[in-house]
Amino acid sequence: LQLVESGGGLVQPGGSLRLSCAASGFSLDYYAIGWFRQAPGKEREGVSCINTSGGRTNYADSVKGRFTISRDNAKNTVYLQMNSLKPEDTAVYYCATHGEGYCSLTAPVYASWGQGTQVTVSS
Repeated sequence: LQLVESGGGLVQPGGSLRLSCAASGFSLDYYAIGWFRQAPGKEREGVSCINTSGGRTNYADSVKGRFTISRDNAKNTVYLQMNSLKPEDTAVYYCATHGEGYCSLTAPVYASWGQGTQVTVSS
């Protein structure tokens, strides 16, 4: 059972990236998914989440209006579209599964985590 994040990289301020969170060995259909990030020297921060149906999402205030979370259960993948990126968005981004199915930005409720993908926003 594995979650794999991809899509990170180096981008200039104002640019965009789309992160993917793909599951192997199990179906994401029954899990809420959260995206979190951790910058050096800082605590892990909840960025966005989506419930099992995709009908409910939530965002940290720092990314509202810039980031969009979505899921494609047919592809067993959740996405995080990140636009208007800022240097303060630089961090390792992780996705995680939440078996209760509801959207939460609280890390302790998430049981399984990916290895993370680095996002660096710099000119």
